[in-house]
Amino acid sequence: MSPFPRALSVVAAVVLAVVLGWTSPASAHHVLPPGIPGTSAAQSQLNSLTVRAKGPQTGYDRSLFPHWNVVDSPCTARQHVLVRDGHSVVTDGNCQPTSGRWYSAFDNVWWGGDVSQISVDHMVPLSEAWKTGAADWTTNRRRAFANDVDSPQLWAVTVSSNSSKGDKDPSQWMPTNRSIHCDYVKSWVNVKHRYGLTVTPSEKSSIRSTINTDC
Repeated sequence: MSPFPRALSVVAAVVLAVVLGWTSPASAHHVLPPGIPGTSAAQSQLNSLTVRAKGPQTGYDRSLFPHWNVVDSPCTARQHVLVRDGHSVVTDGNCQPTSGRWYSAFDNVWWGGDVSQISVDHMVPLSEAWKTGAADWTTNRRRAFANDVDSPQLWAVTVSSNSSKGDKDPSQWMPTNRSIHCDYVKSWVNVKHRYGLTVTPSEKSSIRSTINTDC
């Protein structure tokens, strides 16, 4: 078989990746969000969480969690994460990224195109928090939760992976990238521990199993 068709296919794939903005990942060069605990600490934090069925969605609205507030002027929490977790990021005078590259650990891809295609995911979704304790919080505590840039609560990921996750807990959804499963559940546990949120029996069991097999 002639090598030229195969060579042309490779060239075409490279061109397509450049046009779409997707490139092969090199996750070893990427730093994950801050505050992810070690395995033993995560196990202890998991054991300390109150196990309880989720409460109702009644009364929930995203506006009850004021989000994307300014956290380090002029940067909002979203902009802060995009700069913090991006590579070679250039911003305008309002801290809005105008170029850069972002690694989405959930699905193991790099994005080097339009920043609007990168979501900033709440590790523990706002509606999940509402059903596991946040319905009783003050607005100030919900604001702190929704804009927490110092814990593993905010992750820069692709829009598609964020949409796939929705408000599911680890017993209902896990990233397609198996190599991030350990850090994913440790981050989930840490956020729930920091904010005193509850877990369901299936959620706790699933997290424990993931820690035992992937950490």
